[in-house]
Amino acid sequence: MSLIKSISGIRGTIGGPAGEGLTPLDVVKFTSAFATFLKKGSTHRLRVAVGRDARLSGAMVDRLVVGTLQGMGVDVVETGLSTTPTMEMTVIDGHCDGGIIITASHNPKHWNALKLLGASGEFISDAEGKEVLRLAESSEVEYADVDSLGTVTTEADWIDSHIARVLALPLVDRAAVAQAGFKVAVDAVNSTGGLAIPRLLKALGVEQVVELNCEPTGRFAHNPEPIPQNLTDIARVVRENHCDLGVVVDPDVDRLALVCENGEMFGEEYTLVSVADYILGHTPGNTVSNLSSSRALRDVTRRYEGCSYAASAVGEVNVTTLMKATRAVIGGEGNGGVIYPELHYGRDALVGVALFLTLLAHRRREMPGLTVSQLRQSYPAYVISKNRKDLTPDMDVDALLASVASHYKALPSCEVNTTDGVKIDFPDGWVHLRKSNTEPIIRIYSEAANTERANELAQQVIQRIG
Repeated sequence: MSLIKSISGIRGTIGGPAGEGLTPLDVVKFTSAFATFLKKGSTHRLRVAVGRDARLSGAMVDRLVVGTLQGMGVDVVETGLSTTPTMEMTVIDGHCDGGIIITASHNPKHWNALKLLGASGEFISDAEGKEVLRLAESSEVEYADVDSLGTVTTEADWIDSHIARVLALPLVDRAAVAQAGFKVAVDAVNSTGGLAIPRLLKALGVEQVVELNCEPTGRFAHNPEPIPQNLTDIARVVRENHCDLGVVVDPDVDRLALVCENGEMFGEEYTLVSVADYILGHTPGNTVSNLSSSRALRDVTRRYEGCSYAASAVGEVNVTTLMKATRAVIGGEGNGGVIYPELHYGRDALVGVALFLTLLAHRRREMPGLTVSQLRQSYPAYVISKNRKDLTPDMDVDALLASVASHYKALPSCEVNTTDGVKIDFPDGWVHLRKSNTEPIIRIYSEAANTERANELAQQVIQRIG
């Protein structure tokens, strides 16, 4: 059993002793602490949005969260099945003081989590998260008396509102997408992407939508992380149905992976790269991704005069903080997370789909018959190798990473960045090691011009770990 408290929220496995997983007692404790945090300095009655993905434990956790907020004297906007970006929009447009998204994102079915949003519709900061954790272990939590209990209002139409906001963006060209006559397959891993993505596609004028795993049962048809080894079914469906494109999202719909017409992966890293290319062509500006993301975004950004690229620590709140500081027009994470501040500061697969289809429709006007695989070939060619090392109780992660950093700092051919774990830049690639915010592992990502070199760089560093 695992319970992970980090910048990505309170995440754990369902079941087991309290404090060792995400049990009902833990849900109540951390929800109470978050409500207490929101109340500090507030002079009005709080309003908090609550929504969830479709995973099996979601309804149970949702009832605990809603009841606890009521017990804290907080009025609840209950959205039911939703997506993470939709919940972020709900907080903004619904004038809420905060939000709780019940989702463990890409984690397997036995995980769940509380993702915490502030009044801006963005994830709370690391410092704010630490204050919530402190409150959870303190005696400062105080519940409301019977005359001050919170109310619950059910509002289930926020996905439609989210889609309407996406369609209203100036750089989303619905007419061009509809005219292109795309045929698109969707794999929503039996979660809430099955409610949002087909609806979005049809609103964009895509008449031919092939749905795979779009029933929000929470019984994931495959490992829910949208990486190539988990996407063999959608690749086959795209080929067999002669689709122009395959769209894959994770259970809470903040990550977007694309499949080319030939069943090959477009590459999660290149979701952001392609969308950024489109945005920069119309509104030149700066871009941001995290230290574990491809150099391809940097290269594409430099194609546009006066535009610069910057890298943040891993974690959506770190990316958005740097985006604001650099006034970036587009940013995100290389795991398929597109952040378009014209809509909101959050990873959003819906806006990613709309912008990518607009890009493809416009490019087809210039080059009739252009395929998604041909579009992919127009971007810098890099390959990322993703490895991991499981953590054990006796492992001193900080000492291990410090040892690796010390070794490579001594090599004149390498540049070492310790902002977030250890990133080693070699002349022909990089390796990034960091402790995961969402799983008890060390992530070891590497990138080079080909698979062989990316794997070679990774194995070189893994051997240093021992």
